[in-house]
Amino acid sequence: MQRLNFSCMDIWDKKKRSAVMAKIKGKDTKPEWIVRRYLFSRGYRYRKNVKGLPGTPDIVLRKYGIVIFIHGCFWHGHEVDGHIPHSNSGYWQKKIGRNKQRDERDKAELKKMGWRVMTVWECQLKSAVKQQTLLEIEYHINHAYLEKFKPKKAKQYVIEKVVSNIAAEEAVEYKKR
Repeated sequence: MQRLNFSCMDIWDKKKRSAVMAKIKGKDTKPEWIVRRYLFSRGYRYRKNVKGLPGTPDIVLRKYGIVIFIHGCFWHGHEVDGHIPHSNSGYWQKKIGRNKQRDERDKAELKKMGWRVMTVWECQLKSAVKQQTLLEIEYHINHAYLEKFKPKKAKQYVIEKVVSNIAAEEAVEYKKR
């Protein structure tokens, strides 16, 4: 008689589960495609998945100094609608926790390098709120670009009172003839 293992509560065996998980894409996902298509249609040019930057941002707008991460709510532990599966929850809590720590570390490194970092969540691209999200992305890109050209405040220099004359020699008095 075959022994059943109920601790994992999975409908597939290990080999099938591995194959299914391997098919989950890490780049060129539908949410990324939605944002890229919108930005391109609005005239923005960008690079995808730049490996030379921390965290390999999904979209890099170099001209504007902005990187955009498009996160899946489950994989990156979105507080609003991310959830931990009931089966093997200890594993998933650790995994998603590590993902969140890595995301924060990468964002901090990018900010140190002078980049502005935007995170767009998968749930923000659902049909009910997609247009609002895309408009907000465009607003932040334009705002960041305009900030680059904003006049900087002039440094205040303190002018000290000069006691001596400008010439190198001491002042000489001339006699009248």
